[in-house]
Amino acid sequence: MNEFEWRRQLRDLRQPLAPRRDLWDAIDAALDDVERTQAAANPVWREPWPAPRRRWLAAALAASLLLAGGIGWRVLQAPTAAPLAGNTTSPTRWKPSDPRLAGAAVELDAAQMELHLALQQAPHSPALQRLLDRTEQQQAQLRQLAIQAG
Repeated sequence: MNEFEWRRQLRDLRQPLAPRRDLWDAIDAALDDVERTQAAANPVWREPWPAPRRRWLAAALAASLLLAGGIGWRVLQAPTAAPLAGNTTSPTRWKPSDPRLAGAAVELDAAQMELHLALQQAPHSPALQRLLDRTEQQQAQLRQLAIQAG
């Protein structure tokens, strides 16, 4: 056999080929047999959830309800933060005209507000006080940069 005959045989393989017999009849018959054997082996009523699985489901449901209740209780018991409107120690909002410095000013204002809220919850924390002092120093440096930028 030479190369030309191989190529001719390969071209012949590209043609559609119909099966000698219909396969769907055999598949349908096999499926019907399986359904009949399963129906005969299984009782009419079957429990949807076996007992161990029901226990796990009940335990998971109880745990999730306890978790949700605990979170709700913690939220209701949490102290509410006093509004900052009456706080006279915070400076008025400052926004530089330079857009490169405006983003930094917004971030520093937000950090200062969060630190004030944290200090209301823990007023005697030296670490929070140091962070607030550092934030105010950075705001002062940013204002100096805005003045120098003109």
